[in-house]
Amino acid sequence: MSAFPISASNASSSNPTATSANRFNEMSSEEFIKIIFTELQNQDPFQPNDSAALLEQLNSIRSIESDAALTKQLETIVTQNQLASAGTLIGKTVQGLTVDSDRVSGNVVSVARQDDEVSLLLDNGWVVPMSNLEVIVDPAIGG
Repeated sequence: MSAFPISASNASSSNPTATSANRFNEMSSEEFIKIIFTELQNQDPFQPNDSAALLEQLNSIRSIESDAALTKQLETIVTQNQLASAGTLIGKTVQGLTVDSDRVSGNVVSVARQDDEVSLLLDNGWVVPMSNLEVIVDPAIGG
């Protein structure tokens, strides 16, 4: 008994393995457990499935889900750290490149998060992504 039936649309796709892999990635732990129990209920008692292999697959899925959750949390922490760092630049003069690679400078008046990118909004209307920042001048020190 196959754990992952291939539908007619999958069988006719140009890369059925990739399609199956995508469907597998979308499966939750609960769905996987249901499949395991269905396989165990329908197995031939004289040729049982290897339950250790099924549990190993379940552990793999849990590990993948845990890694994905950890990655998402780390991305959130990095973004929040960038936002906090950018906030300290408000009132300072900066120089950097816009997303179109124009070299601009101006005073930072605010900070914005667009998708996963933190950008500095300058008093002259330009927007400089934090990753494109080149020079920071603290007006209190002069420069």
